[in-house]
Amino acid sequence: MDLFLYVFAALFSVINPLGTVPVFVGLTSDETSIERNKTSLLTAINTTVILIICFFAGTYILDFFSISLNALRIAGGMIIVSSGFALLTGTFSKHKGMKNKRVKKDLSNREKISLTPLAIPMLAGPGAISILITYNQEYSKTSEIVLILLAVVAVGFATFLMLRFAPYLTKLLGASGINAISRIVGFIVISIGIEYISSAVILIIQNLEL
Repeated sequence: MDLFLYVFAALFSVINPLGTVPVFVGLTSDETSIERNKTSLLTAINTTVILIICFFAGTYILDFFSISLNALRIAGGMIIVSSGFALLTGTFSKHKGMKNKRVKKDLSNREKISLTPLAIPMLAGPGAISILITYNQEYSKTSEIVLILLAVVAVGFATFLMLRFAPYLTKLLGASGINAISRIVGFIVISIGIEYISSAVILIIQNLEL
């Protein structure tokens, strides 16, 4: 159960579905409530499936490119820290490429947004993917894998709930409220990223001493 909570907290913080709420509301402003609910469900499903695939494909990706686990931790930690700073400074959308004029124009012509840009890269981004690949290397027992998968599904369900009630959250919290919570989450995300980097550096130094 501790592993489940640990994975859930880490993934939820990095994915930060609350930070996606304003983008989701803006992209679905012309949809009916039924269409918006369908989009939120498809987005959550797409995100969950992508994360699960990345978790199981992690070993093959590392082997194919001859990437060590410590290197992945450092690279993933840097990405996570970068995302955390984007949340902390209020530039999350820009960090995800949502301020790019071409992207905006492309989004305005899209009929389906549940896969891109919502699932990728807004939710299932490099930070979340690198975390799951790391977990794939660290946990190999069947019970551990089941708990990690349950945590991924739980994050997907929580994402669905947040997107499903996004208009109400926007009205309740307002832009300032969402921004404030995102900044707090950003601080947590930065801490997670630094923890990944520091643990990898410590292991590298220990191996050198041996």
